[in-house]
Amino acid sequence: MKVLFLTRYPVEGASSRYRVYQYLPALRELGVDARVSSFMSSAMYGAVFSNSASWKKGLYTLWALIRRVAVVLTARRYDLVVMQRELLPFGPPVLERFLHWQGVATVFDYDDALFIHKDSKHNPLASKMRRPDKTRQIFSLVDAIAAGNEYLADCARPWCDNAVCVEVAEDTARIPLRDFTAKDPVVIGWLGSPSTEKYLELIKPALEALFKDCPDLEMRVIGGGDFRLPNTEVVHTPWQMETEVENLLKFDIGLMPLPLEEWSKGKSGGKARTYMAAGVVPVCTAIGYNLELIEHEKTGYLVESLDDWSRTLGELVNSAQLRERVGRAARHAVVERFSIEGQAQKLKAVLDSAIAHRDQRDFVRLDDI
Repeated sequence: MKVLFLTRYPVEGASSRYRVYQYLPALRELGVDARVSSFMSSAMYGAVFSNSASWKKGLYTLWALIRRVAVVLTARRYDLVVMQRELLPFGPPVLERFLHWQGVATVFDYDDALFIHKDSKHNPLASKMRRPDKTRQIFSLVDAIAAGNEYLADCARPWCDNAVCVEVAEDTARIPLRDFTAKDPVVIGWLGSPSTEKYLELIKPALEALFKDCPDLEMRVIGGGDFRLPNTEVVHTPWQMETEVENLLKFDIGLMPLPLEEWSKGKSGGKARTYMAAGVVPVCTAIGYNLELIEHEKTGYLVESLDDWSRTLGELVNSAQLRERVGRAARHAVVERFSIEGQAQKLKAVLDSAIAHRDQRDFVRLDDI
């Protein structure tokens, strides 16, 4: 099976790395001859998620558009095209309609509530050009949908009955279990991107109170840069693929705050699952997929109010035994549920179903003639 994967980001981008790149070796073992083409180059990815000049971002975008159109024109050389998010981050689904018109079998892979508009502080122009209804139009054009959680699959089914949940795998060969040897200070950490660091502000009062009561704690942020706590040094580390695991293993407790709104139901638990893989105790907002991923007080903690955050973090800070018990259970859950090989098999089944759906679509058209 020759498959063209059209990703939004290069391997540096978490959603593309977790939804496509990490599966490629396992898919090859299953007979998938894959080619990957990213909309963003590594250089563009770095520029977009920074304060680079608008003209530079514009030039990168123009070149990315040209490359994306060129590769779509080659789609009929493949048995299947997998679109990881929209083919273009702006405008109507022109390229998706072209593939449908060409009779190319297609899969739409997504792990965010793209049908709910969210502004980007890093690319305001792109935000203005986004069309939330575009995602639903794409649903109706494709032969199968691989969704990051059941909520996203359910949202797609009115437009595509072949929508299934393919949860994200976690490579526990890449991420070892952290060292539980007692050490000081206890480290509370957050791993993510500049676009989601703002959600730390939701729990800032709880963190301020915690660090006031326990001044020996350490706060580390990987991949952000803006979050601050009064009278507390927040250690900011740029995210880099080469150092991600090394920095993650310094955490004792991992934070995943989310707003209590519909958009959060589209999140697929990537941050929490990465913490869990390392044996870092995840403390997450009790919403959406987090409720399926985490067994409260056994493999992590699900919290809502600021009082919940304060109480839970305080208990974990004061008990190394509790952190070790929950951290080891979290790691075990990830190993059991989210192997790359197991999730690759589920993804391969979606690819097969898309080709079968396309063939049935073509059969119906011929029958109508």
